[in-house]
Amino acid sequence: MDTKIAITALSSISALGDTSEEIWSNYLKDKHFLNNKNFDSDTALVAALPEASIEKIEALRASDIKYKSLDNSVLYAMLASRAAVKQAGWKAGDDFGINIGSSRGATSLFEKYHEEFLKEGRSSTLASPTTTLGNISSWLAHDLQSEGPELSHSITCSTALHALVNGVAWIKSGMSNKFLIGGSEASLTPFTIAQMKALKIYAEDKEAAYPCRALDLEKKRNAMVLGEGAAVICMETSPEKEVLAYVDGVGYATEVLKHNISISEDAVCFQKSMKMALKDTKLEDVDVIVMHAPGTIKGDSTELKAIEKVFGEHKPALTTNKWKIGHTFGASGLLSLELGVLMMQHQKFIEVPYIEHKIKPKQINKVLINAVGFGGNAVSVLLSN
Repeated sequence: MDTKIAITALSSISALGDTSEEIWSNYLKDKHFLNNKNFDSDTALVAALPEASIEKIEALRASDIKYKSLDNSVLYAMLASRAAVKQAGWKAGDDFGINIGSSRGATSLFEKYHEEFLKEGRSSTLASPTTTLGNISSWLAHDLQSEGPELSHSITCSTALHALVNGVAWIKSGMSNKFLIGGSEASLTPFTIAQMKALKIYAEDKEAAYPCRALDLEKKRNAMVLGEGAAVICMETSPEKEVLAYVDGVGYATEVLKHNISISEDAVCFQKSMKMALKDTKLEDVDVIVMHAPGTIKGDSTELKAIEKVFGEHKPALTTNKWKIGHTFGASGLLSLELGVLMMQHQKFIEVPYIEHKIKPKQINKVLINAVGFGGNAVSVLLSN
């Protein structure tokens, strides 16, 4: 990339916690953070926020009368963004853009207000303003008192990495030199769980040592599990501060649809997005790929085939975090990016405990992050330290 874009801050909230130290400590453990949760008449494995993080969210909700009616997807992003902006040294009144996306959006409120409408035949006053797609970025701009552009979007599971691509485009255009980007998802609701189970992709073996078998190519059944959380980064040019990582390249591609959730046998969209992100980078220089690997049979295998086609004999070490924190939909790409940054910082490869890693990196200086959504909307991001 012609313009050198630095990541100067990173913050998240997920089943792993909400501080960098806690998150890395939990990555070093071979345990997952999936637990059974009741959803009306059903139960499902999910990766929910820990109690300590929930307490912070409730304290944030109670801190302003205007925040009491907001969906958790907004509050998750708000908590993470406050920490990231503080880390980057950005202040109220600064000119920086905001692009926070979400796959499901205000899921909990949608379900609440729709149930109310079915029962009473009318809707609450706040139903519309609290469930619009731009709700997250608009409230962040209010909370952070930023002066730059703010926008939102939804491109299913590649939402957060599409936000990164958009932030890169704004910065390279010269229209902005600082952008807060990310994704947020509060999708652990009865209707969302029911939708995923209807697709026949949800993990059912609740007693297994590792219920979500992401990246296990020997599994005989789909094993995706939902998680919740948010992740954001601050990107800027010419920073006079510590840099966590650099964005060396971005790539994106969309497949021709055969049906609503289709992807080709060798994930042509990933092949294209990875090649675009790599550009002139030598294949052997990429140390790790943090795969999308949702835990479904086809999703995992097609991505691996795409990687093998692109990298051939130079295939890097492969990992994923969905076995540990579930699939967080629109936030998943940035949570994967967080894992990539942490591995570069600590120079330690995080393995998937139930598979044999035949390839392990000697150093971690370049990491490729993949994400793809329904319909083959793939994004790849190349990071370097």
